[in-house]
Amino acid sequence: MTREPSAPRPPKLSPARQSGAPAPTLAEALAASLWARAMPAPARARLAAEIVEKQVPAGGFVVRKGAPVDAWIGVVDGLVKIATETRGGKTISFAGMPTGAWFGEGSVLKDPAWRYDAIALRPSRIAFMPRATFLRLLDTDIAFNRFLLEQLNERLGQFIGQVEHDRLLPPEARVARCLAALANPRLFPVVGESFAISQEEIGYLGGLARQTVNRALKRLEDARLVRVDYGRVHILDLDGLRGFEG
Repeated sequence: MTREPSAPRPPKLSPARQSGAPAPTLAEALAASLWARAMPAPARARLAAEIVEKQVPAGGFVVRKGAPVDAWIGVVDGLVKIATETRGGKTISFAGMPTGAWFGEGSVLKDPAWRYDAIALRPSRIAFMPRATFLRLLDTDIAFNRFLLEQLNERLGQFIGQVEHDRLLPPEARVARCLAALANPRLFPVVGESFAISQEEIGYLGGLARQTVNRALKRLEDARLVRVDYGRVHILDLDGLRGFEG
């Protein structure tokens, strides 16, 4: 959980999208997801027909704290920040959700209202699976249940680790953990070890100024853990990033 720099500006569109790189369709996103890739094509087609896809601009809300929980959320293309605002007006980030991420299953299962905000850090295409569809899969699909158990367990470990590094680790290590989290193959299998992200976006996810992120990325490059191009990070040593302490 990280406190945000004050008054962040919406980040620019990622260089990968500016260059015209093709974005996945909803059907392609479902076929690539861990929970739906093994489904028969007709079952995935039924899901695609029931899911509602929306465009959310940079800085726009995917969900708002206090709103009814009526869908499970997927990021077809883009980057979303899970955050909340304190009574004092400070924003605290919990996690980043890149292309291919699905989130909100805990809220769909138990909460009548969202307990956090989800904010697009760049123009994003968002899939909303109706709660009724989610519950039908929960009742009828053993593989979907197994996926949810594994995802909830992975997220729990991620959040426990995040509490630790927010309190104990220097900024360089926080940036390392942020990048490692985005490259987590169990949570975000389509991201891979090379992905488009700006220094501003890393800062918004980690609660750090851009200058601090820039210094941290240079440290990580020097340690041969990452290679940084304009608007893109290549992970060279995922385990090394997870264990980097500055």
